[in-house]
Amino acid sequence: MLKSCSCKPPPERVSIDGSSTVYMISEAVAEEYQKRHPGRISLRISGTGGAFKKFCDKRIRLMGASRPINEKEAQVCEKNGVAVSEFAVALDGIVVAVNAKNSWVRKIDVATLKKLFEPEAEEKINYWSDLNPSWPMRKLLIFAPGISSGTYDYFTRVIVGKEHDSRGDITSSEDDNVLVHGVRSNLGSIGFFSFAYYQENKNELKALAVINDEGHAVLPTVESIRNGTYAPLSRAVYLYADQRKASEAEKTFLHFYLENSSRLAHDVGFIALNDEANKENMGKLTR
Repeated sequence: MLKSCSCKPPPERVSIDGSSTVYMISEAVAEEYQKRHPGRISLRISGTGGAFKKFCDKRIRLMGASRPINEKEAQVCEKNGVAVSEFAVALDGIVVAVNAKNSWVRKIDVATLKKLFEPEAEEKINYWSDLNPSWPMRKLLIFAPGISSGTYDYFTRVIVGKEHDSRGDITSSEDDNVLVHGVRSNLGSIGFFSFAYYQENKNELKALAVINDEGHAVLPTVESIRNGTYAPLSRAVYLYADQRKASEAEKTFLHFYLENSSRLAHDVGFIALNDEANKENMGKLTR
């Protein structure tokens, strides 16, 4: 005789994809969430651009982004019936870093960064001395996020002047840890990545002060990113959700994420939002 089973179905899995930058926050939130809730959180890194493709094609319902959704992506989402909810979850800066033993550069302006990264620089700007005759004739090794990265999108837009426009002879990766390793391992290197990744490795890297529009050389710090003086490389990072199609488990996780993201973002090296921004996020949640 078969015995009746009072077994409960396994808890639903929650999936979140997106930016390698926001991954640090999502990972911290997921670890905290799983201490209190059953079920598995699946974290993936497809980059901001790659994740927006999945999000707007209705393959995922939660994603992290290191830039806002663009017009083309928003149109695809609307066409496919994806209800886009945008939540800023932290403030971040893009750090331009060189090897810790680099002795010839401490600050850099936007014009020099553009000269280094613009498409015309390929096969033309190969040595540090090509950027500035007072700098050594040392081979340049450039490390940057991959083309699916929102950090790459943001950087090329504000530095080069056009999103996705840069030289092609760059060592790129969607994993910021790979970029950090490249910069700290090569004396002639330069690269850019999230402030949070710099914070984790600041003893082995040297952040360059960026000369802003007022002519002041500003280092990336919590305060300069928060007050916007680290311009133009300070920004917000985001969580996106399709609340209309989200499962109950995804809605529960989203609510927990937004309630705790500022505290946990701060713990992993980001700058927390103010109370007003946090209240705005909670107001966007579908009840």
